[in-house]
Amino acid sequence: MALAAKLQLRQSQSLVMTPQLMQSIRLLQLTHVELERFIEEEMERNPLLERAEPQGDGAGEAADKSEPAPAVQDEWFDEAPAAWSAEAMSEKLDSSLENLFPDDPGRAEKLAPDLAAQWKSVGRGGGGGEGFDMEEIAAAKVTLRDHVGEQIALTFADPAARLIAAELADGLDEAGYLRADLAEIAARLGTGEGAVAAVLAECQGFEPAGIFACDLAECLALQLAQRDRLDPAMRALLANLELLARRDFHALRRLCGVDEEDLLDMMAEIRALDPRPGMAFSGGASDAIVADVEVRAASDGSWAVELNSETLPRVLVDQAYFARVSGQTKDQAEKDFLSECLQSANWLTRSLDQRARTILKVASEIVRQQDAFLVHGVQYLKPLNLKTVAEAIGMHESTVSRATSNKYMLTPRGVFELRYFFTAAIASAEGGEAHSSEAVRDRIRRMIEEETVEAVLSDDAIVDALREDGIDIARRTVAKYREGMNIASSVQRRREKRALAMAGR
Repeated sequence: MALAAKLQLRQSQSLVMTPQLMQSIRLLQLTHVELERFIEEEMERNPLLERAEPQGDGAGEAADKSEPAPAVQDEWFDEAPAAWSAEAMSEKLDSSLENLFPDDPGRAEKLAPDLAAQWKSVGRGGGGGEGFDMEEIAAAKVTLRDHVGEQIALTFADPAARLIAAELADGLDEAGYLRADLAEIAARLGTGEGAVAAVLAECQGFEPAGIFACDLAECLALQLAQRDRLDPAMRALLANLELLARRDFHALRRLCGVDEEDLLDMMAEIRALDPRPGMAFSGGASDAIVADVEVRAASDGSWAVELNSETLPRVLVDQAYFARVSGQTKDQAEKDFLSECLQSANWLTRSLDQRARTILKVASEIVRQQDAFLVHGVQYLKPLNLKTVAEAIGMHESTVSRATSNKYMLTPRGVFELRYFFTAAIASAEGGEAHSSEAVRDRIRRMIEEETVEAVLSDDAIVDALREDGIDIARRTVAKYREGMNIASSVQRRREKRALAMAGR
């Protein structure tokens, strides 16, 4: 067979991922916090982008409420002597508010607490009349490192010991456990391990009790030692915490040499301890979840699905600025730059609008599919997958996946991630409609919560009970769901219920 080179024409179709298309895909899967950060970066690069300010009377009213009676405040600041007391300022405040709102005392009473708080702070030497903010003068939260540093300064007079203690403090995690190696610290500071161990023993007496421990058992032991309750029986219990986690009370009674009543008392003392003593100084604040979609009952019995206005970015293209600048620009490079900025800004606004429409369309279909859940609860959650929603709204599965990623929906039953409504299907034992895996999990949890000491359900018993209700499920699936909900086995639950029953006698 001879080989030869030749030219051929071939026609084909392909999808080209342009930068604008990639940007639209990226915007769809961003959370509202990430989206705000992205828009801020774009506004720094693009001079044609600007924030759209809310309009209407509501904005004016909000402004009035945020800064009540600025003229009155300025008058007081001008005439208030420095020696005024907080009581005198409060009296001045009350009389001025009565003169300011003679026909609406209710508004004066509403505004008085805010202004009184500002004036009382001025009487104590607070800030001036511009935008008083309590957070500006409030003390910063004391961290674990700061708290330990104060105790180190008071405990160790020797500079060498203080340096070792500072190195040990640097090895604390947020829970208060020591995650540093003593040999490494000794080698780094050029001292012996004995000296480091001696300083560590001193540091383990710091407050809160339990910090500088290397593991959970040592942390609990330090707290019990401070309470003078670290006897041999308690030491044996701490040395076998894995048996306590398995609720093997028979083995614990044998190892600790105590009867059942004493063991229950020891367990009660263990529960009263803090396994993470350093978390009391944790400065991290959890971010509140802001729903992207809000669902509420409509007057006609249906559901009204709306986008949360707080999560919608308001971005406009400043066409007037573009026309003014482009008309005065003669350099071709600058004109090309302005044209590129205008194209990018227009594309961004269209992408944001398309993102909002896509999320609303996906959320509306989810609400339509899960109407029974919104009315009756999790027991009526239906099996649902991305393909079903994608086919119903005429979109690709990947688009639905991105639209539901890290998005939340506020419903009359609480705030749920959109992915929560997509659950696997469990076949019906009678050949009827399939059951949602999340609804089956909830059913298992409620069955276990209703157990008694005499009737603790095994996994096989749960399988039989579910099959009687028409749910065809395997035993390993029940075990997987139970472990996913952090529920102990039937043997451990039986031991714990018996121990609690004995303690309640």
